[in-house]
Amino acid sequence: MWRKATNLVVEAPAAPSSTPAAWRKTRRQGQTGATATISRARMSTAQGLSITWSQLEVVVAVAMLLNCLVCQAARRAPPEPYYGRYIGDFTNFAHGIKGHIYAVDESTMFVKSFAYDGTGPDAFFWVGKTPRPSPDGYIIPYPEEYTGVDPPILQAHNKTDIILRLPMGKRIKDIRWLSVWCRRFTVDFGEVFIPPNLDIPKPRVLPEFKRLAHGLRSSNISVLDAKTFYIPNLHYDGAGPDAYFWVGNGSEPNIMGIKVPNEVGSLEPLRGYQGEDIEIQLPGSLTVYDIDWLAVWCVEYRHNFGHVYIPRDMDVPPALGQTKITPPWWYSPTTTTPRPVYSNCREILPNKLQVKWELQGEYLQIELFGRITEDQYMAFGLSGANGRAQMSQSDVVVAFYDTNARVFRAEDYFISDLSQCDGQRGACPDERIGARNDVHVLSGDRKNGVTSIRYKRLLQTNEVIYDAAIPIDREVSVIAAIGPLNARKEANAHSHTASDHNQEDIRINFSARNDHSCKSSLYEVKDESGPRPWPTRKIEGVRKFRASIGPTGGKRGYTAITGVPSWGIAWYVNDLLIPEITVERGLNYEFVIEGGSDPAQPARYHPFYITDSPEGGLGQKMGLEARKQKAYAGVEYDEDGNAIPTAAGRYCEWEHLTVDRSAEIESFEEYVKTLVFKCEDGEPGYLNWTVPMNAPDQLYYQCFTHNNLGWKINVVDMGASGGSVVSRGLLVYIISTVLSLVATRLLGTGHVLA
Repeated sequence: MWRKATNLVVEAPAAPSSTPAAWRKTRRQGQTGATATISRARMSTAQGLSITWSQLEVVVAVAMLLNCLVCQAARRAPPEPYYGRYIGDFTNFAHGIKGHIYAVDESTMFVKSFAYDGTGPDAFFWVGKTPRPSPDGYIIPYPEEYTGVDPPILQAHNKTDIILRLPMGKRIKDIRWLSVWCRRFTVDFGEVFIPPNLDIPKPRVLPEFKRLAHGLRSSNISVLDAKTFYIPNLHYDGAGPDAYFWVGNGSEPNIMGIKVPNEVGSLEPLRGYQGEDIEIQLPGSLTVYDIDWLAVWCVEYRHNFGHVYIPRDMDVPPALGQTKITPPWWYSPTTTTPRPVYSNCREILPNKLQVKWELQGEYLQIELFGRITEDQYMAFGLSGANGRAQMSQSDVVVAFYDTNARVFRAEDYFISDLSQCDGQRGACPDERIGARNDVHVLSGDRKNGVTSIRYKRLLQTNEVIYDAAIPIDREVSVIAAIGPLNARKEANAHSHTASDHNQEDIRINFSARNDHSCKSSLYEVKDESGPRPWPTRKIEGVRKFRASIGPTGGKRGYTAITGVPSWGIAWYVNDLLIPEITVERGLNYEFVIEGGSDPAQPARYHPFYITDSPEGGLGQKMGLEARKQKAYAGVEYDEDGNAIPTAAGRYCEWEHLTVDRSAEIESFEEYVKTLVFKCEDGEPGYLNWTVPMNAPDQLYYQCFTHNNLGWKINVVDMGASGGSVVSRGLLVYIISTVLSLVATRLLGTGHVLA
């Protein structure tokens, strides 16, 4: 029999605090609270407090409900939109004053939905520290920027959002009220009082970047608001091939991150920095409350150059546009949506533009891939005349990355004439000529010079004049183009060349499946432009080598020599960038290794080994992939068959004196003068290698822990290398000289050889 339980109490968790720090804490502790609730219910039963089955069901149901509520609270983010610490609402005395006031930071207030009829003759935003609003105060100028000696009189507003910055270094703690005040008649139109001891959000100072690779360092980083980082004294050599500011979650930076535009809103790989002070802003709706770290990360090689952690007790100002670069809007994130797999692909402009598509009910989903710069657009759509490629009267989508708003865009265009849009005719966005943008951006990315933008559009819109229906029962002629953007971020009408738009008639049936004629990805297209590569250096007839780390030399160096991309560093052997080494079978060679010996610092840990793999990185390989390459030196195997590196020593690196200048320097000899050689404390490693008699003709020196750091070892038979020829010639010369001296001496003493 179940006995009736007494005093069984299941407590609900306390409501979360209103500060962002408490929100972070609630997310971490929510699940623990739910578990404790259920545990208390179980404990009461275990102590002999019996209940009926129906009562037990109620208890379990309540516990499950509370568990769900706590889980929801645990995932609760700061309220959006977040305006800062709430001060109060205006009390209206005259002229319809309304508005909700928030403290953004120590010197900034935000007025949400401000209203005022504008009829006061001499009204201003007015603050002071007297008990009530009085003439003993001062003006907060609005707008903040104005011409003339005196601030402008306050104009009429209807639900306007306003940012007010206190002048002359004043802070909110220095005032007691905010008023809309008529200075001429000393009348208070509306007021709000600052609560005493108001807890105002403040910027947060973080440590500097952790120094891991490529000379990355900075002074202490500040979080100015929920979206903006201030990075002072930033140094980075710019040699990473695919490096970006990168944010995400987890205990360490990882591949599941998101690119952050640089200080000018660009998603190009990072340039070099020489002690510059910059601000960067998180993309989309991301805030500092959503991330665990900020890093400089190489996407292609999945490598962390340095990072800083984001504390969980943050309480920083909201991002409302009060900082230097934060815009007054947050756009939707566009880089985190997984890319779909398409069965259809056409390359409309060779090596420049590809289009992939998929029919999805009433919508057509399209992804454009274009080798364009950030001041260019790519366009694709229906030709103005079926049966030929015609720009005039065409209906196209113009896609590009907007560096001002820091967002990928795809906009509906109607091209009535091949001219600039004047608001009525020309290459015009539909919205400029009174129509509607029927295109919805789904995602966007920019990598290795390729911009990709995915969007969807209804097959049939309600725009009769400016939108052509997309047929799915037959082929239709299409057009595509790339070109420059103008100052309005619109497609700039220009004279097209044969390579930047299709001249021949190209037809697509958008309901087709497996229409896939793209032979390769645009990411694989080599950039034919750029500086002339340096010639490959060669080492022959040498038996001792010193291997250290250094920069790859940009487009002139590693990539030009090997034909594969680098991740910013490479082996320097005897002070030369990845030289070809020639060795002879049966001879012994010594390598002094200075590539790092601490596995805890992966960016500075590069054990040296010799292999038949042109890629290297044996330590990254598993199973069949690891068995595809053979190690000839620098690796041992444990009893389980795991590869263990044996050639590791202190870390020495050729570093840039400033930034990577390889693009402007014609020769490697001059380039080395822009570098400085530095070694950490410790001893070098040593590798002695006797070349096997059955070694193949081609081997490689590589890094055990990373791909693509080394280059070729040419293996020849004993005596066949150029160095050996020189040695034999020198030996013949020495023997001849000795014999000549002996003969001369014998003749001088009167001895004659019989």
